[in-house]
Amino acid sequence: MQYTSLPDGFTIQELDASHLEQFNALLRYAFQVTEEELVQVGWQEDEIKQSKFPILESAHVLGCFEGKTLAAQIAVYPMQVNVEGSLLDTGFVTGVATYPEYAGIGLMSTLIRQALTDMRGRGQSISFLCPYSIPFYRHKGWEIVSDKMTFRIRDNQLPKPQPVPGKVRRIAWDDPSLAAVHDRFAAKTHGCLVRNALAWDEYWRWDVDDEVVAMYYDAADEPQGYLVYLLKREIFKIKEMVYLNDEARRGMWDYVTAHYSMVTEVSGCNYTNHSLAFTLEDSDIRETVQPYVMARIVDFAAFIMSYNFAEASSGDAITFRIHDKVLDWNEQEFTVRFHADGTHTLSAEPSPYTAEMSIGTATCMLMGYKRPAYLKSIDRLTADAKTTALLERLIPTGKAYFSDYI
Repeated sequence: MQYTSLPDGFTIQELDASHLEQFNALLRYAFQVTEEELVQVGWQEDEIKQSKFPILESAHVLGCFEGKTLAAQIAVYPMQVNVEGSLLDTGFVTGVATYPEYAGIGLMSTLIRQALTDMRGRGQSISFLCPYSIPFYRHKGWEIVSDKMTFRIRDNQLPKPQPVPGKVRRIAWDDPSLAAVHDRFAAKTHGCLVRNALAWDEYWRWDVDDEVVAMYYDAADEPQGYLVYLLKREIFKIKEMVYLNDEARRGMWDYVTAHYSMVTEVSGCNYTNHSLAFTLEDSDIRETVQPYVMARIVDFAAFIMSYNFAEASSGDAITFRIHDKVLDWNEQEFTVRFHADGTHTLSAEPSPYTAEMSIGTATCMLMGYKRPAYLKSIDRLTADAKTTALLERLIPTGKAYFSDYI
């Protein structure tokens, strides 16, 4: 494997189980997680030491060493994500860390470039991450693609019960129906991560033991949605609510409301990119929105060929003029032509409709986070009126749902 240049005395290696101590030490130093904090949520010393072992076994982890000393590292989880109905291989970036004495000499920039190069080689055409610094990752080509909404509902604002034909039962966290429902949800939800064993391990890794899982079953006793929550100090805290239909949504909110006498408020997270307040009779609740996950197209040609455009007509063509200062294979023009059979191809002949943008803006737009007309209005997209109108027609209107933190 060929790596880009580094300062003298530094090398890049793939990390394995033999590097566990150094890998874990750098993570805990960079993210300031103390042993005492981990023990407080039920972790024992041996479990703490082994907590990241699955990463080194299942993920692609690169480290930058000065001699035998680990100076910086980056991990890439191999996963899949639903992008407008296409199941794409993705590299989820995590564990990005550098000791402060090695900052500012280009180690992380080199690691990131190499990690992206390796992703392309593995067919991972898009990458996701939960940012510790939005400006840092924007500089590397990532852009915001999904929000997290948090909410607080007072007990007297809870929705009134609505009759549903099914019922809710509490289940064990490792009940196979939980993963099965999420798989069905991910298969139909744009932006949703398909949770493999590694993703589910991360989902439960730092949770306390008294979290509860409740499943909604329809009249045929088929699971149609679930709720993961914590009931503590008169607060009903929702970690995640997933439903396959509106019946399941109503049934789970009836279950929440059934705790009326036990709680003073319900709080939690909403990743649907739609306001929860609108669905409540009393909409005067506290609801906040913040950027949550960022993405970056790794290989534009491969990504655009897998992309499901919305309303393309035979004979349509558009040229994407992409700027990517990190990955030179994206720094070019890509002309997409649409055919009568519903397919599209890349063409060497440019289209008169040209849209110019950075790789980050292209990712944000194609993932549905911001519309072309808006991006043009803030000078993130250069295109004439006809090209902008074509993009508005071609790009689906749905926003991405992303609830995982890895």
